[in-house]
Amino acid sequence: MAIRNIREIGDSVLTKVSREVKEVDKRLLVLIDDMLDTLYHAEGVGLAAPQIGVLKRVVVIDVSEEGNDPIILINPEIIATDGCQVGDEGCLSVPGKVGTVERPNYVKVKAYDKDMKEFTIEGTELLARALCHEIDHLNGILYVEKVTGDIRDVMSSEEVDEANEE
Repeated sequence: MAIRNIREIGDSVLTKVSREVKEVDKRLLVLIDDMLDTLYHAEGVGLAAPQIGVLKRVVVIDVSEEGNDPIILINPEIIATDGCQVGDEGCLSVPGKVGTVERPNYVKVKAYDKDMKEFTIEGTELLARALCHEIDHLNGILYVEKVTGDIRDVMSSEEVDEANEE
């Protein structure tokens, strides 16, 4: 298990469509473990394989408060959506920035687990947003392409404290 470098906006790998996974082998299991290590180290919510330079249709997501309930999706495909949510979205590949993005409030996704067994997962709110965001990565789409209005700098908690003191 290792922490991998996260590719950032401007890296051409982030604009490419990922390849379907045909089988789970030892290398793919190492990739998944490395993706989880990288996600937790970066304190993110989700990570797609292209974000670490691997053009495979693999996503890891963890929206739990404790950061110990990972969702692993191989070849995920959105099969149903409903509703609408508008909110700020950021990305590990676009550090220090945030923008307002409209996403479905409910998403149903078909995917495969590490044993290549098909399953479906349904999510609302943050999970729905994360599912859409990460699947977009697999299709070479960054959230910045969907932003309404300006892309803004994210203030750290220290900067917020300093601004409040003024």
